[in-house]
Amino acid sequence: MNPAGGPVRLHSVTRARDRRGIRRGVSLLPSLFTLANLFCGWACVVYAMRGELTMAAPFIGVAIVLDMLDGRIARMTGTASAFGLEFDSLADVISFGVAPAILTFMWGLQPLQRLGWAAGFMYVTAAAIRLARFNIQTGTSDKRYFAGLPSPAAAGIPASTIFFYPEGFKDPRFALIALALMILPAVLMISTIRFNSFKTIDMHERRSYKVLALLALVIAVIQLHPRIVLVGISYLYMVTALAATLWARLRRRKPAPPE
Repeated sequence: MNPAGGPVRLHSVTRARDRRGIRRGVSLLPSLFTLANLFCGWACVVYAMRGELTMAAPFIGVAIVLDMLDGRIARMTGTASAFGLEFDSLADVISFGVAPAILTFMWGLQPLQRLGWAAGFMYVTAAAIRLARFNIQTGTSDKRYFAGLPSPAAAGIPASTIFFYPEGFKDPRFALIALALMILPAVLMISTIRFNSFKTIDMHERRSYKVLALLALVIAVIQLHPRIVLVGISYLYMVTALAATLWARLRRRKPAPPE
């Protein structure tokens, strides 16, 4: 029996090892996307410090796409872990906290001197607080919404603006625009305003082809006029949530009709 069963047993052991190797590779896949996200943040910092803002700003956009993919891949493959969550948050602090602040400082905050330093630091602090709050609320909050502006969307506001107008400002009076690009997203990140998360979109549904068609349309429009479309998308996401919040508050204050 041993000669007959030996090759079969060896073959089963080899297949088990192969399966373990595949599982390990799949478990590393989300972290590879997170690592690429971290690299984009670092590349943005390097190009921004060299004054190549047109090259620096798109790296934040790529980091946003990678950040959206790593979480979905982890959930689809069943490889979500506490390590992945912490690694993702640390990478996001660089890509969506430090990188946008340095990019905006090199673009238009420098003429404000110490005020520009303070504004950039406030933005980085708000991004770190936003990510820490997200980590402790994971699994307990409504998946349909984010409490506060997500840090990737917040980073997209200065990044898309700088990509649209990379010349920057040297006059302190016009540099107030750069100050607003830091202060407004920072305040929204630590607010409790609800922003749509789009996490309820299920690609396994029968009508998922409509989602793919919509994504294809968005990509096509971005390809036609990338500077205009990207800045429009980033501001539209922010303005839509603010308008919905304002409308909801106005409806609550509206007096009930008399009986």
